[in-house]
Amino acid sequence: MSQVGDGDTDHYCWQRPEDMTTSRQAYKIDKDNPGSDVAGETAAAMAAASVVFRKSNPKYARLLLHHARQFADKHRGKYDGSIREARSYYPSWSGYEDELLWAALWLHRATARAEYLQYVVENGGALGGTGWAVTEFSWDVKFAGVQILASKLLRDEKNLTKAQTAELQLYRSKAEHYVCACLGRNAGAGNVRRSPGGMLYVRRWNNMQYVTGAAFLLAVYSAQLEAAGGRLRCPGGDAGPDEVMGLARSQAEYILGSNPMRISYLVGFGPKYPVRVHHRGASIVALKRSKDFIGCTQGYYDWYGRRGANPNVLTGAIVGGPDDRDWFRDDRENYMQTEACTYNTAPLVGLFAKLHHQSMTLSLDSQKMSEIQVE
Repeated sequence: MSQVGDGDTDHYCWQRPEDMTTSRQAYKIDKDNPGSDVAGETAAAMAAASVVFRKSNPKYARLLLHHARQFADKHRGKYDGSIREARSYYPSWSGYEDELLWAALWLHRATARAEYLQYVVENGGALGGTGWAVTEFSWDVKFAGVQILASKLLRDEKNLTKAQTAELQLYRSKAEHYVCACLGRNAGAGNVRRSPGGMLYVRRWNNMQYVTGAAFLLAVYSAQLEAAGGRLRCPGGDAGPDEVMGLARSQAEYILGSNPMRISYLVGFGPKYPVRVHHRGASIVALKRSKDFIGCTQGYYDWYGRRGANPNVLTGAIVGGPDDRDWFRDDRENYMQTEACTYNTAPLVGLFAKLHHQSMTLSLDSQKMSEIQVE
């Protein structure tokens, strides 16, 4: 299953999910209607989840891995080539090549099977993993994640051949390019811009997806540097794991309110956050408070244009965020900045877990030092 509903007809209406009468048609991919990007991402997600549940729920982990391994590279094609309805809102600009490598890497992580490692090594050039030097990581463009995950194998795998080592080093060089770009230390124009307040800036429509994705990858790469006892070599100067992690932390702090607008872009967190989120369910009175049916376009007239705050707080959502000058306009009609997306929030879960772990470790270390001093 690749998509439910049609973006065009969905956008024609503004109403609660409970009142929707627009078609919920489901679109799928198969051998006759290929979607390698969706298939690869699904396999990667299942393989990664199997690692998470391996100890707590081994039966479920085995089921996930069973389905993930059904991933096959036989019927190639972009999903929006098979599902034309996806082109208007979620086109696959980067193609499916990054997702094929992404799936193979996560399957290798979950199974340790040599065939998946060999797939990554043999297809690095053809699928762009060792060729693309990128400055963004998103739901569509996975190359930076692929390159960082592949570079980790140089330390984790003990019996690599010379050919495998050489190919993985090419992945690592591209991973380093991405991290150096975030730090602003690549030569020429190959860097990620920063707003005056320090936010990483890629583009104006929903920039926060690139901020959360970058912050997560920076945290992952920082851990790899620390484990290897190494430093990142950038054209503009070296960086250690603490500096890389520091940039990740600064992006999290920016999101949570340490920014020129003094606003938290995590809805529901802090004293000030967006209250006019571009979200149908949040912007219309809840069904339990009013059971009156709200028609397809009625919501636009009665609720969409209201100047007041949404009647429901979309707790935990990350909105699109400010522009390249740190300016943010909290307006429901300003969908480039106020629309909430699940792919904005997802990377922050891992980053917050890392920051929480660091905080707990620091707290325990401080407690031990205090006990030693008392003794």
